[in-house]
Amino acid sequence: MVTKARLRGLIDAASGRKRADLCITNAKVLDVYNKEWFESDVLISDGLICGFSPKGTALASTVVDGGGRYLVPGFIDGHVHIESSHATPEEFSNLVVPCGTTTVVADPHEICNVCGLDGLYYMLDASKDTALQAFFVVPSCVPATTFEHSGATILADDLSDPLKHERVLGLGEMMDYPGVIAASDLVIDKLLEAKRIGKIIDGHSPAVSGSDLDAYSASGIHTDHECETAEELRERVRRGMYVMLREGSACNNVLALLGGVSERNSRRCIFCTDDRQPISILSEGHINNNVRLAVQAGLDPIEALCMATINSCDCYRLTDRGAIAPGLRADFCLVNDLDSFSMHQVYVAGTLVAQDGAMLKPAVSRPDARVSGKMDVKHFSSDRLALHLESGHVRVIDIVPDGVVTEAGEAEVTVKDGLWVHDKRMDIIKLAVVERHKGTGNVALALLRGYGLQGGAMATSVAHDSHNIIVAGDNDADMEKAVNHLISTGGGMVIVQKGEILASFDQPVAGLISYERGASIAEHLKALHAIAQEKLKVSKTIDPFMTLCFMSLPVIPAYKLTDMGLFDVRSFSFVPLELNR
Repeated sequence: MVTKARLRGLIDAASGRKRADLCITNAKVLDVYNKEWFESDVLISDGLICGFSPKGTALASTVVDGGGRYLVPGFIDGHVHIESSHATPEEFSNLVVPCGTTTVVADPHEICNVCGLDGLYYMLDASKDTALQAFFVVPSCVPATTFEHSGATILADDLSDPLKHERVLGLGEMMDYPGVIAASDLVIDKLLEAKRIGKIIDGHSPAVSGSDLDAYSASGIHTDHECETAEELRERVRRGMYVMLREGSACNNVLALLGGVSERNSRRCIFCTDDRQPISILSEGHINNNVRLAVQAGLDPIEALCMATINSCDCYRLTDRGAIAPGLRADFCLVNDLDSFSMHQVYVAGTLVAQDGAMLKPAVSRPDARVSGKMDVKHFSSDRLALHLESGHVRVIDIVPDGVVTEAGEAEVTVKDGLWVHDKRMDIIKLAVVERHKGTGNVALALLRGYGLQGGAMATSVAHDSHNIIVAGDNDADMEKAVNHLISTGGGMVIVQKGEILASFDQPVAGLISYERGASIAEHLKALHAIAQEKLKVSKTIDPFMTLCFMSLPVIPAYKLTDMGLFDVRSFSFVPLELNR
């Protein structure tokens, strides 16, 4: 908050009547407004940038030599699900701030699908004192659809109080695009509540075009992070939307979308990660990775840096940051070069918080009862995994590498005594979703092709977006053991072979998040991935668990499996497993 005394102090430091707290000298400074570099001392006072001074002339208590590096605003992730890092908000801050990310706009719909608004308030509280400035949106789709059971339901009447929170910027990604286009009452009521309070609305409109896209954008939806082609980017910009170029662990769209970015429309383009795991963050970076990829592909560095900073501020009305300019927050980075975009130093509100890839004072995670013990499974046994078929002509979920979209496949499978039997000659295994929130006893079954698994089972309670337990395997005994392990531990990931647990990773926070440090989480995931591919022969063209956890997401085409059955996203309806029914 800028008080009268603070404002007077800022003006005095800017005018030279008092000594500034900090001066950064000998650096090339990015001007995101004129889109150019300039050389100047940069003065900081009381956490704010107070002005510029000719090199070597500034009055400041502390002077930092930039060593000829590049001084840029702190990076902003325009759309991220912190839960997908499997880390607490505190540890997520420790992971991404050394990469230069100082602000994120987070959509906590993963944890809210398990815990309801308690999940949002946990995320707000856990991130309150971190170096990372975490803003949030209230999830719009809890559950994501009415075709699955989640741990909570958030209706329009529930939105008013959280939307008024000072760190809540708007309504989260509206994944129910058919509901928007059809002007569904439930959807319209949510959109109107956000409009009434004056908050933005995030979008999610994969493959939507033409008049449907007109209807979607006319509703007031402000952004989209689901573009896959340059033409889709231009279509959305034409309708006044901001387009996010996403580079996550599973979905990588930066390079495919760059062809749609030009000097004329780049101001409507921003970067996001959406879902990014610690392995990716520690090895490649965070938003600095988006910037690096874009520049390597030929985008002007200044354009890329604007997409990582000021453009996101314009999109989300964050008027206090995003540039190196007087009166703004002193969130900035000293970047080593414009090739690697690695960080020498990262400052938040004028305080040095990270140097050469490490936090100076890591945040510490705190347990919270609001998000613990979220496992309520009833009537589960191996009998519930028996797949009854009258014929072998079936629908199959076909995996598409390097993404979360699936294809609608069909196959002839082996049926014996009315039951599906695994055929080692075919890359088709059983997929099951076990409801874990309401004790409904629901267990739904389908068949999955292209996963590669042989001789075992893999299960996770991270299963977008309702996060029921999802398990894949070629035999019921291992699948049952995997599910029961997750029930007993409160959730996480597990690999089973011949009745033996080969590896597991406990995630007791809503069955989604671990209290461990980022490096430890990365090691768990590496071990799980290696065992999945080496022992169970999961295809090396996919991320074993990231792919599995998206097989239950009923808003991404084509076939997905919820706890209520096999779902065709194209028609937004359930379909029978057997094709002759």
